[in-house]
Amino acid sequence: MAGRLEGKVAVITGGVSGIGLGTVELFLAEGASVVAADIQDEKGRMLEQRFPGRLRYARCDVTVESEIAAALGLAKSEFGGLDVLFNNAGISDAMRTIPEIEAERWTWIYDVLVRGPALGMKHAVPLMLERGGGSIINTASIAGLQAGWGPIAYSSAKAAVIHMSRVAAAQLSPQRIRVNAICPGLIATSIFGASLGLPREVADQMAARVVEFAPKVQPVPKAGMPEDIAQAALYLASEASAFVSGAHLVVDGGITVGGRHAWDVAAQSPFLELFGEFAPQPAGE
Repeated sequence: MAGRLEGKVAVITGGVSGIGLGTVELFLAEGASVVAADIQDEKGRMLEQRFPGRLRYARCDVTVESEIAAALGLAKSEFGGLDVLFNNAGISDAMRTIPEIEAERWTWIYDVLVRGPALGMKHAVPLMLERGGGSIINTASIAGLQAGWGPIAYSSAKAAVIHMSRVAAAQLSPQRIRVNAICPGLIATSIFGASLGLPREVADQMAARVVEFAPKVQPVPKAGMPEDIAQAALYLASEASAFVSGAHLVVDGGITVGGRHAWDVAAQSPFLELFGEFAPQPAGE
């Protein structure tokens, strides 16, 4: 039985760890050829050894336009074209407030999270048109939907990704290029440790903290894993989502459905706390 991406060619930025790696592995299992673009060269070389002939690693800093163009060009030179682009490379930042954040850091975060995907789309479009269309997927975040889920620069950048995806979808869908975003919730990856400035090895270990913590703060009692986002990316990359463009898919274990009282029977609703004395009382026996 053919995989859902049989014959497709995909480029995945941030593709050698976390969500990117989970998506690389799933796309390969579903029949795609993949270019994993990242800045972790040793991990990239190991991936090429794991999947000879089906995966190529491209060193790609998504703040450098020429490196983005080269990574996408590798998809064509090695595998014949481009069908799917997953703009997934990301960073976070310590929980700085408006008075604390430096202008240079704000610019860097936007360069990675917004400008990088924008340039990825720019260089992907001509290659996708050669194939008759394609699918572009941008990693956003629940932090782009609600306050409280990330630092201010990161959160506002992710909100920009959501709207940029809508606008790009409006422009590109008539050319059979679909554009969508994924909004992950608490996913067990190293990005949380990296946001605190910890070494990558230590940041990788912090993913275990997410596994322990997440089930306690969301309706779905399990931690989000890279494979959960990879499955969402597979849907958006495949023909199963042929009628979906301009959407943002929230994959968050229900953490944004409402306050804790919405899903935890032990939590008191603020509404009941305010107006409980006026609520009808159970009839006595």
